[in-house]
Amino acid sequence: MPERIAAATARGQRAALGAFALAGVLVVLLAGVFVHAQAQRVFLDDTARRGDTTLRLAVSTLAAQLDRFQRLPRLVAEQPVIRALAAHPGDAARIAAANLTLRHIAVTLGASDIYFMDPGGITRAASNFDQPASFIGGNFAFRPYFTQALAGGEGRFFALGTTSGKRGYYFGAPVRVDDRIAGVMVVKIDLDAIEDTWRGGDDEIVVTDPENIIFLSSRPDWLFRPYVQPDEAALARTRATRRYASLAITGEPLLTGLPGPDGLAPLADGRPMLALGERMETAGWKVTVLLDTALAKRQALVLTLAVMLALGLMLTLAAALWERRARLRERLAVQAAVRAELERRVAERTAELAALNARLGAEVAERAAAEASLRQAQADLIQAAKLAALGQMSAALSHEFNQPLAAVRNYAENLPALVDRGRTDEARGNAVRIVGLVDRMAALGRDLRNFARTPERGVGRASLPEVVRAATEVAGPRLRAAGAELAVTLAPDLPAVAGGPLRLEQVLVNVITNAADAVDGRADRRIVLTAEPTETGARIRVRDFGPGVPEALRERIFDPFFTTKGVGRGLGLGLSISYNIVKDFGGELTLVDPEGGGAEFRIDLRHATDEGVQAA
Repeated sequence: MPERIAAATARGQRAALGAFALAGVLVVLLAGVFVHAQAQRVFLDDTARRGDTTLRLAVSTLAAQLDRFQRLPRLVAEQPVIRALAAHPGDAARIAAANLTLRHIAVTLGASDIYFMDPGGITRAASNFDQPASFIGGNFAFRPYFTQALAGGEGRFFALGTTSGKRGYYFGAPVRVDDRIAGVMVVKIDLDAIEDTWRGGDDEIVVTDPENIIFLSSRPDWLFRPYVQPDEAALARTRATRRYASLAITGEPLLTGLPGPDGLAPLADGRPMLALGERMETAGWKVTVLLDTALAKRQALVLTLAVMLALGLMLTLAAALWERRARLRERLAVQAAVRAELERRVAERTAELAALNARLGAEVAERAAAEASLRQAQADLIQAAKLAALGQMSAALSHEFNQPLAAVRNYAENLPALVDRGRTDEARGNAVRIVGLVDRMAALGRDLRNFARTPERGVGRASLPEVVRAATEVAGPRLRAAGAELAVTLAPDLPAVAGGPLRLEQVLVNVITNAADAVDGRADRRIVLTAEPTETGARIRVRDFGPGVPEALRERIFDPFFTTKGVGRGLGLGLSISYNIVKDFGGELTLVDPEGGGAEFRIDLRHATDEGVQAA
């Protein structure tokens, strides 16, 4: 018994499951039918809206092109050269003038052709007068635009040119002379450029004439074929106006039937197209946009299948959503752990960077202290070099002072005798000579004291004539001891230069005494000092005629403690100190090889500025 009940229950469950499955299938099918009908309507409406935009754009473009040239025939007809030709249509000179005028207007305004026809329909002047397919001499009295304009109205007509074989829209206007119509002015425009813009798009565009013949199309193979099945009366009217010249209108109609209420029309190849049309009453045309409905139907089918699939997979999607949320929670936990680890590492790295920054700060402070110590050592070294130079010059200085002192003693001893003898003028002269000798010794002592004084560190303004005078005064004893002849030539327009006067004086003293050492004991003991302005400041040259500097030693000439002199004649610091002093001033001290032998030191200095100038 329990087995029966269980079996019955199982059968009932299976039946219920089968019924539920059948009901589900029916619901999905009914939903699919409903959704497909609604989706197809929506997508077709969307296609229609897109096509309506394309249609309005095509109509407005054509209308704008026609409106642009609508008034042109009347304006050209009022030109004096055209009215003169209308009054005398056989005058060759007037014809030639009209031809040139019409060609200029056509080229300027972009018209295809402009031509004048006499009342008999014969073309007398044309813009294409010099072309093989010229209209001159042609009779187009059969065209409606001619008859309409000759009657005093505005002529309009679209046709295939009988002479050029090109499509065009014709505007006609009467040419009046003395209140009579003496001819017709015609302007032909080309619509091919507009047609070219239609090609390659998603939609097809056709323009039909009043007899439903396609004369403009985005598809070249649709041209000059009926839009729908034409009647014989329409074909007869087309032949009468010779709208398409000798071209026979044949072929299968584009549409096998007229569009239905839903706008759908079948093409000759069987494809259903959505047709949207608008008439251009002024031109007598109808512009139609044909839209392929295959895409809309595919979209509707895809949407229907998607909805049906969504209904069938709802539970699966719910399960997938739950699983996705579980995975999301797991991913968030992992991200939290990763973020905590990252924050820990960032904290460690921040501590390391802080420690490194502290070490760098200590190193910077240590280097700053070392640099200050180095600068102080350099200053002490410069002062020591000065004192050493003064020591080396002491013997020469004693000789310099002994001579004036001996002269002063001699003049002073002679003073009482001269006064006793009444030779007061000579006594006064001796007194003046004594004062001069004392002033000379005082000036020499003052220059030596200034030379020995420790200068301040700033870069100031230095007067080169004053610096050169003081340097030659200090170096004078050494020059005389060496028997050297110093020739100084200073340009009159020397500018003030950037540099401390005392330190710049020390540089010149070092360079001059080096030159004196170089020429000491040689036959040619000349030393030449010149100073001249440059674009950036001034240049001082000190040239000697000594043995020069060997090539192998030039790279070391400015190194500290390097010297070519004998023992006891120098520390090898003069040129090194001078090089660094000039560099501090923003200048440059260089050694060059002059022509004729010897050595030449060049000191290039910058212009002095008013900013930051201080004593140095």
